[in-house]
Amino acid sequence: MVGFESSLSNHDRSIEPMISLSDVAMGFGARMLFEEVNWRLNPGVHYGLTGANGAGKSTLIKILSGELRPDKGEVSRPSDLRLGVLAQDQTRYDTQTLLQVVMQGRPALWAALGEKERLLAEGDSGNHDQFGHRLGELEAVIADHDGYTAEPQAARLLAGLGLSEERHGRPMGELSGGYRLRVLLAQTLFSEADLLLLDEPTNHLDIVSIRWLEEFLRAFKGTLVVISHDRHFLNAVCGHVADLDYNTLTLYPGNYDAFLAFQEGEQERKEAILERTQKKIETTQRFITRFKAKASKARQAGSRQKMMEKMEASLPVIEISSRRFPKFRFQQTRPSGKEALAAKGVAKSYGGHPVIPPLSFSVNRGERVAVVGPNGAGKSTLLKMIVGEVTPDQGGMIPGHEVRVGYFGQDAQTKLTGRTSLAEWLHGQAPSETVSTIRSILGRVLFSGDEADKPISALSGGEAARLHLARLMLSRDNLLVLDEPTNHLDLEARQSLLEALEEYEGTLIFVSHDRHFVSSLGKRVLALEGGKVNDFHGSYEEYLARQHADYLDAAKAAQPTADSKNLTGKSAVGSQVKQTGGEGGKGKEQRKETRREEARLRQDMSRLEKEVAKLEGELAEVEKPFGDPDWYRTAAKEDMSRLEARRKTIQEQLEKKMKEWEKAGADMQKLGA
Repeated sequence: MVGFESSLSNHDRSIEPMISLSDVAMGFGARMLFEEVNWRLNPGVHYGLTGANGAGKSTLIKILSGELRPDKGEVSRPSDLRLGVLAQDQTRYDTQTLLQVVMQGRPALWAALGEKERLLAEGDSGNHDQFGHRLGELEAVIADHDGYTAEPQAARLLAGLGLSEERHGRPMGELSGGYRLRVLLAQTLFSEADLLLLDEPTNHLDIVSIRWLEEFLRAFKGTLVVISHDRHFLNAVCGHVADLDYNTLTLYPGNYDAFLAFQEGEQERKEAILERTQKKIETTQRFITRFKAKASKARQAGSRQKMMEKMEASLPVIEISSRRFPKFRFQQTRPSGKEALAAKGVAKSYGGHPVIPPLSFSVNRGERVAVVGPNGAGKSTLLKMIVGEVTPDQGGMIPGHEVRVGYFGQDAQTKLTGRTSLAEWLHGQAPSETVSTIRSILGRVLFSGDEADKPISALSGGEAARLHLARLMLSRDNLLVLDEPTNHLDLEARQSLLEALEEYEGTLIFVSHDRHFVSSLGKRVLALEGGKVNDFHGSYEEYLARQHADYLDAAKAAQPTADSKNLTGKSAVGSQVKQTGGEGGKGKEQRKETRREEARLRQDMSRLEKEVAKLEGELAEVEKPFGDPDWYRTAAKEDMSRLEARRKTIQEQLEKKMKEWEKAGADMQKLGA
């Protein structure tokens, strides 16, 4: 059986997927975004397209896709290049099911399937030869695009992006905006593209789905251009960086961290050369000033003057980058008591569905707690219970002595409405501060001069986030509760926020889907998933390592651990494996049971593999006539319908067995087999 990623990344074609840009320039009005851009996109290379907000990254993606024409320069692309571009039109497919939307990622296949269905429904209308010939042509198109395995492929893409199977047959219009974007991303990944152009594909994805997308794109054999503000994601999927800065594009080998290291080293090198040369110039200038009036030294002074002019001409140019870094700084008026927060048996349900199970935990002063889990696990609900925006059904959140809570919610932008200026709004949040202080803080978060006077309703998502962070800079709270503060922030703002929170001396509880941010900042993990809440005292990377060990070594994972506790009252490691009491009787019995379960699953997988192979053989036999154009001209319509029904039955059986085989394999993985 062919692996799923391999079947979607078949690039054994003679054409090389490539686009070339030659001296491309683009601007809007009087503002030039970039010029003299020369870029040859090589086959199989994965590029991260980076640059400050407003540098023109999305515009360049649109030029690559052909949606926009550049003001100057040439764009060369092969005529049969297959492009996969992440669509943004969320309402176009409202009445169609999720599977139908994804399968439209292969337009030729979708059109062939639709026409074949119509022809079979209408019949041959007396023109048997023409009818049979056209069906033969359509079968060739369907076979060429893996049409009879397309639906399960589409279903797996949706599942990987966090859309459960029961949703696949529902209309797209029932989904929220974030989930619609996931469906459009699945459609793009389904497209069998030679070149994928993805503009912020991780927006609205949780950490689990981002990790799945990372694995998918790493296995993608075509060319990739991706824009992302997620540093870890860029490092994971990109081998080159194409950076838009100084009004042009520069290519760098290596991932994003390598790019940053090169830039930092290059800046330091230029500054060192500049410092050394300026010192030489100063020394030379003193000699010239001292001796230029003396006849005996005049020739030497003249020679030194020419030397100094050459040195000045050779000074390295340190250009001003378009990147802008906010200067966040969070302080506390006074520290809280030793225990900043205690949760006492809190629980929450919506519509009879438990979101947060009964749990108890405490957070000490100065701790940095990352709350993680898939979308819908209750992360935002937990944070809202902490700050008092949501009342638990039972139990309570008890703040510690002298605790002052500062909250950043996901709805930061929607709360900013009306014509109030930024300066007026921020002053209203901190009325005791002077106008000078308000404008100084706004300047630190990149709202300087007239920008401080624009209305809050005109702010973008990133600007709204920076304004709310400015509010927290002024409130000087000792417990910060942050729900997705990195959403909408560019890479520079995320890095500045990370550094500021690392220096913050108060207590921090936060949710973020940015893996680098979570890994760098979190020193304790609250993991929510499947109605369980697990408390891991350690970094997110340590949590992942422990979770990974659960799958690789069930016996080891079954041993007790002091740094992991299931808050629902049952001890656990990570989020999966219950403690068994070490080497005692219960532990041995657990290992025996695990070995018995492994043996059963191996038998199931062996049996299912044979059944799948048998069904694949039957399907190949049934499909033979469909590949013969003469058969359509000679076969009776009843025979065609009968064989088509037989093929559909086998395909359904095959899909069912494949799902059983995949489930058995997943269960084996969980046991560490």
